[in-house]
Amino acid sequence: MPRPRARRRSARRRWPLYAAVVAALAIGTAAADIYTYTDDEGVVHFTNLKPKGKKWSKLIDATPDRGSKAAADRGDCARCDAVPARDHSPERFHRYDEHIYEAAALYRLPVPLVRAIIKVESDYDPSVVSSVGAKGLMQLMPSVEGDMRVGSVFEPRDNIMGGTRLLRILANKFDGDLVLTIAAYHAGAGAVEKYGNQVPPYPHTRQYVRMVLDRYYEYKARDGAPR
Repeated sequence: MPRPRARRRSARRRWPLYAAVVAALAIGTAAADIYTYTDDEGVVHFTNLKPKGKKWSKLIDATPDRGSKAAADRGDCARCDAVPARDHSPERFHRYDEHIYEAAALYRLPVPLVRAIIKVESDYDPSVVSSVGAKGLMQLMPSVEGDMRVGSVFEPRDNIMGGTRLLRILANKFDGDLVLTIAAYHAGAGAVEKYGNQVPPYPHTRQYVRMVLDRYYEYKARDGAPR
């Protein structure tokens, strides 16, 4: 598969404009292409329907990468948790609000984004451990624990602060690009850079990006209250 060329990222895709995005996402967790375009007023739109009569680009191609070694290495399982979520109480969705708001304010990130990452990563259960060793609410790898100065990875506040700090670092690295920040949180910054600052062609990563975006806009529409 030819390596895509790197594209210059313009300021129109930075975070401040996402507050004005008119989202047409109906992507759910099913495979779907995602398109993006900017209207005459500079507002960035996302949609799973191919835009007509507009200058658009395909943000995510849902076609599986058959034969991709990286994809094969990741497998096709949805979560692969060695320790699955056990807390299924509705109260868990608001149990960590104080820490989420604190971290989002400190690192200047949208609260719905932090919520979306937590929901997709652990379903709000701080005891989850993945088969590759990612732990806690934001599923931090052992190397990340040290780099982000996480004292106790299963302690909700420590985990949320560490995961949100990583998101801030990735957002800075990718010029505030929401999609690339999410992709890098899952696949690593190196994978995003390897493919010319594009979402890597790993089916599991693309599915992850769709799931997080879906939750992000859902929570944003509900003032950050997950359901």
